Amino acid sequence: MTSPAAALRTLLANRELLVMPCCHDALSARLIERAAFPATFMSGFAVSAARLAMPDTGLISFGEMLDQARTICHAVTIPVLGDGDTGYGNALNIKRTVRDYAAAGLACIMIEDQLSPKRCGHTKGKQIVSFDEACLRIRAAVDARNEGADILIMARTDARGPAGLDEALRRMRTFHDLGADLLFLEAPQSIEEMQLFCDTVPGLKMANQIEHGLTPLLPKGELQRLGFAIAAYPLTLLQAMVSAVEAALVDLAGGSHPSGLADFEHVKDVLGFPEYYREEARYAKRCETD
Repeated sequence: MTSPAAALRTLLANRELLVMPCCHDALSARLIERAAFPATFMSGFAVSAARLAMPDTGLISFGEMLDQARTICHAVTIPVLGDGDTGYGNALNIKRTVRDYAAAGLACIMIEDQLSPKRCGHTKGKQIVSFDEACLRIRAAVDARNEGADILIMARTDARGPAGLDEALRRMRTFHDLGADLLFLEAPQSIEEMQLFCDTVPGLKMANQIEHGLTPLLPKGELQRLGFAIAAYPLTLLQAMVSAVEAALVDLAGGSHPSGLADFEHVKDVLGFPEYYREEARYAKRCETD
């Protein structure tokens, strides 16, 4: 069988922009796969919101993220990329995080250079570690991959806000040279900055498309023209869920029944009831012998 990492490498080798809605649980990942998207990303912001109802400010733990990753990967067959935050400690912690994320079934892990506890890249108060510490994190992640963890390494920098674009680009170039498979410059603030990133840094790059965030929200064709390999949408499904649930609650509170709900048969189909019933019937048959 093809491993998740190998499947992701095949997708990236096609050189067509990989449009990737992000998930927060097994159900959202299943819906992404059923909509024929070839990959998804486990968003730390979205998991913190869905699992804890807490902000993405470093409150969710390694164990909780690992458990969520395992559950998501078991629910789908498409490659799942995962948010590894700062790696949850020193170089040895990072190597363990990479190995355990790979064992959970993730195709790629993202490691970033924020000071722990980290926070969403489009919120205030971000701080980054030194250049040397940032490089150490990526070296440790790459070493874990090279020592046998079957997983890609995405290197992320949040330096654009606290240290400026030049420092962010410097880190991206160095992370590429250290062996990162994918590069993610968080929160460029204009199309010109996005273009400069793609033009001056080698390697495969991801664009983070957050509605009402700091980075321009661009059409697929424009992102591909700029030179991005992946377009991630980390909060789109979470925002859609919040809007839909709040609207349904308003209707119920007002004495009416919500409209536009998914049909119950469709929900059962999404969750795998037909497959369960077929298996149940198969094992209910009496054993026949000669």
